[in-house]
Amino acid sequence: MISLGCAKNLVDSEIMLGHLRQASMQLTAKPEEADVLIVNTCAFIDSAKEESIDAILQSHRKNGMTRREGQKLIVAGCMSQRFSRELTTEIPEVDAFIGLDQITEIAPLVQRLVANGTHGTTENLVTPRSTYIPDYDTPRFRLTPSHYAYVKIAEGCNHPCSFCVIPQMRGRHRSRTIPSIIQEARQLVSEGVRELLLISQDTTYYGMDRWEEKASPRQPIDPRRGETLVQLLEELDQIEGEFWVRLLYTHPAHWSDDLIHTIAHSQKVVPYIDMPLQHIHDDMLKAMRRETSSQHIIDLIARLRQGIPGLALRTTFITGFPGETEEHFEFLLDFIRQTRFERLGVFQYSQEEGSRAAKLEQQVPPAIRKKRWGKAMKLQQKLSLAHNKTLLGKPIRVLTEGGTEARTHADAPEIDGSFILKTPRPAGQFLELIPTSCDAYDLFE
Repeated sequence: MISLGCAKNLVDSEIMLGHLRQASMQLTAKPEEADVLIVNTCAFIDSAKEESIDAILQSHRKNGMTRREGQKLIVAGCMSQRFSRELTTEIPEVDAFIGLDQITEIAPLVQRLVANGTHGTTENLVTPRSTYIPDYDTPRFRLTPSHYAYVKIAEGCNHPCSFCVIPQMRGRHRSRTIPSIIQEARQLVSEGVRELLLISQDTTYYGMDRWEEKASPRQPIDPRRGETLVQLLEELDQIEGEFWVRLLYTHPAHWSDDLIHTIAHSQKVVPYIDMPLQHIHDDMLKAMRRETSSQHIIDLIARLRQGIPGLALRTTFITGFPGETEEHFEFLLDFIRQTRFERLGVFQYSQEEGSRAAKLEQQVPPAIRKKRWGKAMKLQQKLSLAHNKTLLGKPIRVLTEGGTEARTHADAPEIDGSFILKTPRPAGQFLELIPTSCDAYDLFE
């Protein structure tokens, strides 16, 4: 299995591997040993699609040689969901393409392909309009280290962002029930997991899709009677054990004072908010169809910082979106200077086929996108170093990663920095340590 892309895609890979193990199939990390190779692809931006295609072709041709006779190749994930019809013709070496709704059917597909022997016609099993969502008892073979796990609380997205094609691939937002999530969380904690990372396309939209389904003009739904993210976090807080809960992929349009209060008073939810903003100038927010405004974002950040002690705020921005002028970009840089995000990432705009933004006029040249990206990242490195220096000499609680690495509450795995230890420690330990030095991204004991 080669799993590419985001944490949501990783959970899909874990589900496929779980079903294969349940069917008594043996997993191997060595491609030459495998009877079947699976590439779980990403198609979020052009570079992700290129990486996915390279992984498919490398799986077919290893060290200048094609894969051995009878060895099967299956392509899954977002790129398969979106482009399977074109890819069936362009990459005929693939034995089968499956979509997001076929991941639980992987075992019988593998059995059928192996039984059929030599490569025949490529099967395209992808169905449109993905509707699948996992449950607490869905078989799963975790690919993360034993001390942390991703918990997918919802799937799909209802937002109309003009730069994004995720709703076209993953369908409309659909939430799991609170009992389903709690049961999965309890099981993971009992297995020794010390950090639960809640993920979906928009975690702050959790539960709202069912309010919409039940509401009518004559009988609107009272949100207090539906399942909410606040209720989910409160129930996670009741699970016994020492562990962190981390909230990823929140949207600025759906924050409430109740949610801020809940996080601030939680024993398990860490004061870390991942909230991609993409831009701050109203012209850009409108063109991006972000359903929010500059003033709303500024006011929300003030409420978050005031309401959640010790908050670490992570965000991402896009440079070079169609129509972005130097004035727009300088406005963004001023906002970054003033806000001083603890964690910040920047992406260069990618003109995605099928997105509304791809059809917009005033496309910014790639060289300017890259130049602005570099300028924003250089600014953030300076701000990040200044922030890290304020932490020196103060006790900080960390979760060990194994070896000489650990993470603070302000560091999500695979995304943010590390706390570098003097001596190796086993993974999954909570410690209180004092950093004595730092660089722009990491702290050192």
